[in-house]
Amino acid sequence: MTSPEFSHSSVLTDEVLGAFEGLGMRRLIDGTLGRAGHAARLLGAFPELELLGIDRDGSSLQVASSTLEEQGFGSRAKLYRGSYSEMDAFAAQVGWGEVDGILLDIGVSSPQIDDPARGFSYRQDGPLDMRMDTRAPISAASLLNTESEESLKRIFRKYGEERKAGAVARAVVQRRESKPWERTGEFAELLGDVAWRRRGGPPGAACCFQALRIAVNDELGELERGLKIAVSLLRPGGRVAVISFHSLEDRIVKHFFRDEAITCVCPPDCPRCICHKVATLKVITRKPLTAGAEELSQNRRASSAKLRVAERLPSEESTIRVQN
Repeated sequence: MTSPEFSHSSVLTDEVLGAFEGLGMRRLIDGTLGRAGHAARLLGAFPELELLGIDRDGSSLQVASSTLEEQGFGSRAKLYRGSYSEMDAFAAQVGWGEVDGILLDIGVSSPQIDDPARGFSYRQDGPLDMRMDTRAPISAASLLNTESEESLKRIFRKYGEERKAGAVARAVVQRRESKPWERTGEFAELLGDVAWRRRGGPPGAACCFQALRIAVNDELGELERGLKIAVSLLRPGGRVAVISFHSLEDRIVKHFFRDEAITCVCPPDCPRCICHKVATLKVITRKPLTAGAEELSQNRRASSAKLRVAERLPSEESTIRVQN
């Protein structure tokens, strides 16, 4: 279990509150509850709000439950262990057919990074785990020890944008032939030899650890599935707010919001709309919101955070077709 001594500061909390102001908030899903930093602020700001909180990390849920109880919000919060890609099932369990807001704070949390026992960081030695849900069958070690060289190359290149992905994959496979992968320190040492720091960019170890973590937890797949479910759960006028921390996530959110806001995708020379594309969202943040100077001075991890917000269109607006 992750100790409470590993602290966490939720990012962009003021911006998140602003995203949901004026909506008559009564039901909100926090699909990545963490230690309830955002949830507590939202429950305090909206007196009639009920919260459905979801997180894959059992230890984070325990801390969140204690935090919400201590602040007097326990009776207004229902907490479940699982993925936000399952939030429609959890909503059904509490009898919610639609909600006013959905918040997703994507990625790994500070306590997960800071605890060596979780295996997320290349800076501290620990077991090669990286599972957000410790009940999951596949850890970082099992992935490194079983995936083919070609599969590992794809993971490091696609999820870590690592230029030396092929060399890293080859070195991983060669090393496991004599000794299976077990420790983060061993993997970081190999990366220091193969994927050195690039000028003006992050060290190769950071990129490859990120890639491995994303693969272990299927983070991008979860995001794609979760965004689709979010649209189906929002009431007309309800909003979804997503905080991302790297370009792969932000790109998915940006493109999803854009595509859901488009009414017609017919070729320009088409005399009339034949695609029957329905717009379901209105993009609220044309550019992502980022942390201000004050927050950055207190929390350096907020520097990469980006918040995008979209609003569910009323059905009469979403059915409008573009006619040429």
